Amino acid sequence: MPKGKKRGKRIIGRLEKVDLPDLQLFQIDAKIDTGAFTSSLHVHDIEESIKNEVPTVIFQLVHPTHPSYNNKKFELPIVARKSIRSSSGEEQLRFFINMPVRLFGKIFLTEFNLSDRSNMVYPVLLGRKLLSNDFLVDVTRSNLSLKKKLKRQALKKKKK
Repeated sequence: MPKGKKRGKRIIGRLEKVDLPDLQLFQIDAKIDTGAFTSSLHVHDIEESIKNEVPTVIFQLVHPTHPSYNNKKFELPIVARKSIRSSSGEEQLRFFINMPVRLFGKIFLTEFNLSDRSNMVYPVLLGRKLLSNDFLVDVTRSNLSLKKKLKRQALKKKKK
């Protein structure tokens, strides 16, 4: 069996650098959270709106003190509103959006709930809904996706 693969699943570390291409965010810190069902994105200034008769959510990514903060507002269609119990046990009504995330050079369309995670270390959580079909988590490792990306880039440079 090839290194890093098990029964067709890729090994992912407890922390990864992910790309959110639709939001122009690259190599952003993500915590792999097998305790969370859905993935979560740290946003602030969340507003509900209607665009072309479609419910949308307008938000800014991460907190202004975060290194990835770019002061840009984004507007995406709302796919759901659900009550979520936070890690502190508090129930919150959250907006859900669908958005691609790039891991290991592959794009995965993922459902994210939008949450103010300013008191959390990582701006992105990747939950079981994304992980279950494609990944096995090795908590002793981290940034495996980024390492593979850098290795591919080095090989491309060598070929030139």
